[in-house]
Amino acid sequence: GGWVAGDLNTHDSIARYYAAHANAVVISVDYRRPPEHRFPIAVDDSFASVEWAAAHADELGGDASRLAVSGDSAGGNLAAVVCQLAKQRGGPRIAYQALIYPVVDVRDPVITPLYESRAEFGGGEYFLSTRDMLWFRDHYLTDPAREAQDPRASPMPAADLSGLPPALVVTAGCDPLRDEAKVYADRLTASGVPVEYRCFEGAIHACMSFAGAIPQGLDALSFVAARLKENLSKVQVQ
Repeated sequence: GGWVAGDLNTHDSIARYYAAHANAVVISVDYRRPPEHRFPIAVDDSFASVEWAAAHADELGGDASRLAVSGDSAGGNLAAVVCQLAKQRGGPRIAYQALIYPVVDVRDPVITPLYESRAEFGGGEYFLSTRDMLWFRDHYLTDPAREAQDPRASPMPAADLSGLPPALVVTAGCDPLRDEAKVYADRLTASGVPVEYRCFEGAIHACMSFAGAIPQGLDALSFVAARLKENLSKVQVQ
């Protein structure tokens, strides 16, 4: 929910679906949210959660060498940021990242030339609007003009994307965030990161949250779970 809204309950069904269909231990992170807790608190909470998961994997019945991060929308932003931070800080080792219609560039949600999908689908008819994006950003960031340049807020402008975990990037065809996610996937590929990109044409932002009503949402949810299962199963145990 744009870092601001949503909680463990709003994403419980997605977490449970992954646990059941990806054969994974799933830890859902209830990071602190703005306006009470602004950037970079959500980043700090997310990274601390990954550190905790790596340290306690054995007692949870998991495997620290098969650690994945995933999130959708703002959660996709945080998952991408956590991967960049783990590389910079020398761990934890993340084996896979699944970024689901992630927001990866908050430098200015109003500017559209780089991302035509913002102009095409940001008017409010397709669930998420450009106005929503600006509202979320301005609650998350205290000083948007300065903080939006920080790769912990906008993963896109990070100078070096090499050495990041293999990635799955999923987008929705009628989502204002579609194009920036595709550009980020292309940047990862250009940096030597193995990437699988999939766009669910005709789907709207947050379609996986409405999988019970939107067929493409269920398709996307099933696809992500299958890819998590497949890619974690083939990770070489350290």
